[in-house]
Amino acid sequence: MQHTVGAPPPPPERRGGAPGGPGGHHPLPPANQPGQQAPSSRHPAPHPSGPRPAPPAPGAPPAAGWLAAGGPPPHPGAPYPGPPLPAPPHPAVPPSGDATGYVRLPPVPVPSAPLAEPGTGTATLAVLLIGPAGAGKTTVARHWARHRRVSTAHISLDDVREWVCSGFADPQSGWNEHSEAQYRLARRTCGFAARNFLANGISCILDDAVFPDRPVVGLGGWKRHVGPGLLPVVLLPGLEIVLERNAERSGNRRLSDEEVASIHGRMAGWYGSGLPIIDNSTYDVDTTARVLDEVLARSIASPPAW
Repeated sequence: MQHTVGAPPPPPERRGGAPGGPGGHHPLPPANQPGQQAPSSRHPAPHPSGPRPAPPAPGAPPAAGWLAAGGPPPHPGAPYPGPPLPAPPHPAVPPSGDATGYVRLPPVPVPSAPLAEPGTGTATLAVLLIGPAGAGKTTVARHWARHRRVSTAHISLDDVREWVCSGFADPQSGWNEHSEAQYRLARRTCGFAARNFLANGISCILDDAVFPDRPVVGLGGWKRHVGPGLLPVVLLPGLEIVLERNAERSGNRRLSDEEVASIHGRMAGWYGSGLPIIDNSTYDVDTTARVLDEVLARSIASPPAW
């Protein structure tokens, strides 16, 4: 049978096994057997000068040579050096307790005091802004992050919880094992994200409705996932303010007045806790963000006990 000019016939395909193994086929041509001729074309390539390389000894490891380089054999009829070299092993994944992906994350840095300028300046911070529904914590957190002079990220726990589209367990339908599991998962995800930002020199502010009287939705989980350098601040305006702001919401972010009042009453338990509290009943967003920066600067100088 006549083949196309300049192209040797393709190697026969074998079935029944993995490439290079018994019964399989290998992308490279098989080794020439005694008495067999190498495939040739109508115009074979000229034979290079010099001695032809000797075939590998039985049991010898495969040669890298042209095989490792991925190119053709040096000349037609050259001995096939053996199966391809095994790929280097993948690096081991570190234990999951202290890492995200392949990057081992350091603990949250604790800023040193005193600061060289008013406010938090260029300090690398991890902030947790606590407050009831309607306190404005998400809006204030985003505003504070956007107006810092250094890279700062905003992470909202509610947004992360709602990454679950199908099967979302809405706490408004009742706090049960499913909503609690999704809350724990979202908090852990936010904690990993915060530590990853901090490991790359980017500050972050997280917001969540943390209750002082409920360990499941408490500070302990945040401290465990982010680290002891986390700076918590409570945003707690008056009840009439949170009711007014809640009425402007839509979708599953809007709660009943009874639920808002209940949450607000429980948040009052933060008074006397030692955490800094901002009553932003008469502040706009810009003023609240500026007061937050001043409060954080004082927390750096004298960290709250929590």
